[in-house]
Amino acid sequence: MNREEKKVVIDSLAEKLTAYAHYYITDTSELNAEQTAALRKLCFEKEVKLVVAKNTLFIKALEQTGKINEEVLPSLKGETAIMFANVGKSPAKLIKEFRKANPKPVLKAACVEDCIYLGDAAVEELVNIKSREELIGDIIGLLQSPAKNVISALQGSAGQKIAGLVKTLEARG
Repeated sequence: MNREEKKVVIDSLAEKLTAYAHYYITDTSELNAEQTAALRKLCFEKEVKLVVAKNTLFIKALEQTGKINEEVLPSLKGETAIMFANVGKSPAKLIKEFRKANPKPVLKAACVEDCIYLGDAAVEELVNIKSREELIGDIIGLLQSPAKNVISALQGSAGQKIAGLVKTLEARG
């Protein structure tokens, strides 16, 4: 691969790093052609971009985008496939689902919500992580809960009692 070809690959990886919010570094070695095709198909269905790249080129792309992290560098050894996604837990769910029938991919490292997760044991943790949107939804639900309780109380039998008390007070006044 000459210098120009390497630059094209680095630029392509850098573009993906800026286009997608999260990335997973995985090991897909030992998957045969059929398993690899099935993994690529599943990635397409789950809106996860799967790219196999040389470690040195991926490191240069990380440097180019300013997303280089010293914790991730040791995991860039051997064969590497990178999964890019906009939903942080979707690659983890995909890995877990795919490994029901296959031994790989194995998670080496992941950068999700600007946090670094190392090792395959983090897959379970990543599957259960909530996205930013899910957390905002939970907070809104919690904030709405007291208001819903007041409204339902006013609409229910307690509301009729309150209305009766108001009418009684008005009649006295």
